[in-house]
Amino acid sequence: MLPFPRLLKATLTVAQGAKGLSTSAKRNGKVAILGASGGIGQPMSLLMKQSPLVSELSLYDIVHTPGVAADLSHIDTPAKVKAYNGPDQLRDSLKGCQVILIPAGVPRKPGMTRDDLFNTNASIVRDLAQAAAEVAPKAFIAIISNPVNSTVPIASEVLKKAGVYDPKRVFGVTTLDIVRANAFIAEAKGLNPQDVSVPVIGGHSGVTIIPLISQAKPSVSFPEDKLKALTVRIQEAGTEVVKAKAGAGSATLSMAYAGARFGMSLLRGLKGEKVVECTFVQSSEVSGVSYFSTPVVLGKNGLEKNLGLGTLSPFEKQLLEQAIPELQKNIKKGEDFVNKK
Repeated sequence: MLPFPRLLKATLTVAQGAKGLSTSAKRNGKVAILGASGGIGQPMSLLMKQSPLVSELSLYDIVHTPGVAADLSHIDTPAKVKAYNGPDQLRDSLKGCQVILIPAGVPRKPGMTRDDLFNTNASIVRDLAQAAAEVAPKAFIAIISNPVNSTVPIASEVLKKAGVYDPKRVFGVTTLDIVRANAFIAEAKGLNPQDVSVPVIGGHSGVTIIPLISQAKPSVSFPEDKLKALTVRIQEAGTEVVKAKAGAGSATLSMAYAGARFGMSLLRGLKGEKVVECTFVQSSEVSGVSYFSTPVVLGKNGLEKNLGLGTLSPFEKQLLEQAIPELQKNIKKGEDFVNKK
């Protein structure tokens, strides 16, 4: 068995170009996980409990949070764990938090698209964003709840109405697309996935997911048919898991891993590091649509610099053209949910 610091490094991958986590980092982060007793929330809470960057974990859910917190509190790492249960305790769970991770919502089942989740998860994200606006308006908010292409605009519109919106502090977590792309391409080329870095731009569903395999590090190339097949697999990987679980859930473990990676990248940014992650943010100047995922530099103020699209191959330009109309529709759906009476 690996000693703890090496186990931590092996378990918790961080941002592109910095795929190791300093275990000597000073703990300074209070992190809230909203939806902490769910299929994503529990394993993500476990991963965050292991991080030396976390001083306190604030776990919130509708039910069962005390049990999750009691279980995690028996782990011999320094992060304190507190449970908050039910809507009456939501606002207390957010006090003093620097990072808010939101995996709350219902999971996909076979035959469901991310869009089918909209009605339930839209209301959940709206209410959680409202509480954050009131209690922790300066926190970094990372939204995992699907459909991300719509839930990020929902949270943003709520924050705008509350007068506390900062586009540099609201993020849609698309890290799972990057993690999958790294894994699949490493598998195809016989590489160590820890050494592979593939940017994924666009959104977080179907054709809006655009893996930039031409920009992969190390450089890789595929015949046209293999490239198309890999791209489709990355785009439809969530459905692959839903089908494999045969009605028992969706991608929870891999999403927890990806969410923890992004959460720790935000904490590293707060400490003053410059960390590169792909994330779905307000970025009309990059793509012509109001929200778009690109590689960005994270730092003390959240989004410090948008690194843009880079040079796209002809195939990737076609993917972008296909993605834009779908993204526009998803974004409008989220904005209309908040703004239409």
